[in-house]
Amino acid sequence: MQPKPQENETMQEGGCLCGAIRYRVKGSSLSSEYCHCGMCRRASGAPVVVWVDYLVTQVTWLKKEPALYRSSAQAQRGFCPHCGSALLFLFDGAKYLSLTTGTLDNPGSSVPGKHIYYADRVPWFDIADSLPRHAASPPKKE
Repeated sequence: MQPKPQENETMQEGGCLCGAIRYRVKGSSLSSEYCHCGMCRRASGAPVVVWVDYLVTQVTWLKKEPALYRSSAQAQRGFCPHCGSALLFLFDGAKYLSLTTGTLDNPGSSVPGKHIYYADRVPWFDIADSLPRHAASPPKKE
């Protein structure tokens, strides 16, 4: 039997399109951001990806874990090998990981606070918010 979270503790769940991979996150996120980099565009097929960042220790895989793909010399991306859903991004040795906000059961609960890799954005993608825009990615606060 799972212990109940404390009243002030938040908990969310999410998963891939086919349901083969499910996860739970416990506690508040570190941050959330729109990413405009070319790798995120190719991995998702979308002009921008929204990520929400959690400490690795906050994430529990409830079913299968994502398959990992080394997308660069310093990071991996996780996806469902059955349906292809993009699920996570993880820098080597980092204490946090980024989950795709769209895979949360309640994606509206995580509001992005900035744009990263803004210099790589698709020019026709209109951005009407006033959030900070970073040419690359600022360091995370762990």
